[in-house]
Amino acid sequence: MNPVRVKDVVLGEGAPKIIVPLTGRTGEALLEQVDAVAPHADIVEWRVDFFDDLPAAVDQARVLADALGSVPLLATVRTSNEGGEITIADDAYGDLTVALAESGAVDLVDVEYRRERRVVERICESAHARKVAVVASNHDFDATPPKNEIVARLREMQELGADVCKIAVMPRSRADVLTLLDATRTMFEEYADRPLVTMSMGGLGVVSRLAGHVFGSAATFGMVGTASAPGQVDVTELRSVLGVIERAG
Repeated sequence: MNPVRVKDVVLGEGAPKIIVPLTGRTGEALLEQVDAVAPHADIVEWRVDFFDDLPAAVDQARVLADALGSVPLLATVRTSNEGGEITIADDAYGDLTVALAESGAVDLVDVEYRRERRVVERICESAHARKVAVVASNHDFDATPPKNEIVARLREMQELGADVCKIAVMPRSRADVLTLLDATRTMFEEYADRPLVTMSMGGLGVVSRLAGHVFGSAATFGMVGTASAPGQVDVTELRSVLGVIERAG
């Protein structure tokens, strides 16, 4: 396993890291959220797709980085295809994500790995040239794919050169949650050479957010105020449960 270090946080070593999203639509709202989120997060994710002024995104990223100080910043442009707030063409998506990676303000960028391949590769190359970690991601809000398909997607992300491989799926049954957890275990034990982040969404999947690290997930998402995805748990409660599991182990 090759852990990923962003500032003083190491993904893939020790306890699972807690990532908390910012979803403010204005600069003022984002800074208010930073004050509430930063004390509780190992990594802060800025959901850029919620922001109302995308042409100002790079400047806003710098403001957020200054406000966060030593807390790493993950920039995510989540598109409507994967449950996000905006619809955007591949080239425009690439331009925005590359600009964020090149801004000097962010420590990680999220890349929807099923976008057009040349765009994904361009983002990865630009980010790595500036020592910004790449989180390749895939979100299925309709269902939970079979175990072998989940593993195949994670392996493809790894082969693309992402530093962290992330998948989120929607369960329709208890068995679906087990499918996600077992796919995580298999990927972690048999194929992964870098950190994984996996989750089953919604109420059924909450257990994966609380105990996913037992199966190999290196991080989980918590919330302060507004959730950015179904099933996110309040960060204070989340950290308490993670502590119980860690002490028991």
